[in-house]
Amino acid sequence: MRRLALACLAIFLAANFARAEPASARLLAAAEAQIGVTTVYDGAYARLAYPGGDVARERGVCTDVVIRAYRDAFGLDLQRLVHEDMARAFAAYPRRWGMGRPDSNIGHRRVPNLQVFFRRHGRALPVGADPADYAPGDLVTQMLPGGLPHIAIVSAERSADGKRPLVVHNVGAGARREDTLFAWPITGRYRFGPLAKAD
Repeated sequence: MRRLALACLAIFLAANFARAEPASARLLAAAEAQIGVTTVYDGAYARLAYPGGDVARERGVCTDVVIRAYRDAFGLDLQRLVHEDMARAFAAYPRRWGMGRPDSNIGHRRVPNLQVFFRRHGRALPVGADPADYAPGDLVTQMLPGGLPHIAIVSAERSADGKRPLVVHNVGAGARREDTLFAWPITGRYRFGPLAKAD
């Protein structure tokens, strides 16, 4: 009887392991769930709850796509993580907004701050021109015209010609999946959270 029970448990665990979603699939599902929900680009300063604060789901910026995807997929709160890291090492972060101390309402919603956070935690990867280097779930930062920093999540979906991965982002018209990985200069590539453990 005990042997039969152990055999059944082994089959159950094997079946569940086989069905377990890769971390990248979970992250992308959480990012893509924002498409059609987040329809407005709005970077206005807002007072947020802490931790776990967010602006209304129908609005946001590129960083909000990433923040929501990590919260929804893994329960990782970049608002808290970035704010705590800024409190520990504020001098390591950019001062371009005239901030004199960390601000949990906005610090995590700024691309340069996310870049510093990911670098400080050893999550930076080489940047290259080969589309094969970019895995589903990678975070890519870019510089838009006018010197505007941007962040996107690399998708598992491919461009119409099959040559490039698409990205999930909000570049001005809400959350979308688009062929813009190489549309603007890439300034960073990062793999964070459970995805980093798989690289």
